[in-house]
Amino acid sequence: MSKQIAVVDIETTGFLNDGGTICEVGIVELDLNTGGRRVVFDSLCVEEPFRSNPFNAWIFQNSDMRIDDVLNAPLLQDLLEVIQNTLNSYPLGVTAYNKNFDFDFLSSRSISIPKELECPMKLATPICGLPSRHPSHGKYKWPKFEEAWAHFFPGEPYVEAHRGADDAMHEARLVHKLYQMGDFVL
Repeated sequence: MSKQIAVVDIETTGFLNDGGTICEVGIVELDLNTGGRRVVFDSLCVEEPFRSNPFNAWIFQNSDMRIDDVLNAPLLQDLLEVIQNTLNSYPLGVTAYNKNFDFDFLSSRSISIPKELECPMKLATPICGLPSRHPSHGKYKWPKFEEAWAHFFPGEPYVEAHRGADDAMHEARLVHKLYQMGDFVL
């Protein structure tokens, strides 16, 4: 019997509390038993604040995404129902690497996560054991995705694409590894 969950990755023009907008959503289905992964949703999108005042955000310097691609993308508002229906089709749950970032953005756009699973970034933190630069934040720092990837898959170099579906595919593989180790549980 398959155990399918969803892994979400969004790309944004900035942080939520700074007025960032969502510019891409990728959702990957992960079968925890087999490790099988497939993209079930992948779309660029634009939100009105960005469309009426496009600016050169970090994402445009650190991925192959271009401002014109986002300006010509469907309105996020028009995609919300299909995104919600996609997430709802995973009753075992949904996760994301640094899920608070992704889920807070989605929640602010009226997307609800039917069942939140553990955050793989937080699960990977003590395993990766990267020393914290700020002792008040705990013994270990939260690993950037590339740092976690290098720890769990040392023979497979990976540079994060900062594109929704590609990042979600890699994040799903990391979730499966954590599941195999017994650290990610439903």
